[in-house]
Amino acid sequence: MKSQWMLLFGLLFALIIAVFAVFNVDKVPVNYGFGEARWPLVLVIVGSALLGAVASGLFTVFRSVKTRRQVKMLQKLVTEKEGIIANQQNEIAMLAKSPQLANEVMNDEYDAKK
Repeated sequence: MKSQWMLLFGLLFALIIAVFAVFNVDKVPVNYGFGEARWPLVLVIVGSALLGAVASGLFTVFRSVKTRRQVKMLQKLVTEKEGIIANQQNEIAMLAKSPQLANEVMNDEYDAKK
């Protein structure tokens, strides 16, 4: 549904630009910094709108790539942490089955802290 609204707003925006451009057909000077040309205002308006859309699209793509990279890194981290948790749960289960082994492990850890 969200993409349908975005499409609708995009078409509405394009229609507004088109109507505005049709009413502004006079030639205007366009300064390039190294020269100047006279172009119809319609082309200047539509060209500016297209450049803005391209810039916005590129920004969105770069941000999306950055987010995907971050998600991939976090998924790898979650996998590592899940492995650690599984190992610790196996140790707990093993120690719960053998109280004598649990006492030995606890004594070894207590001796290591001294």
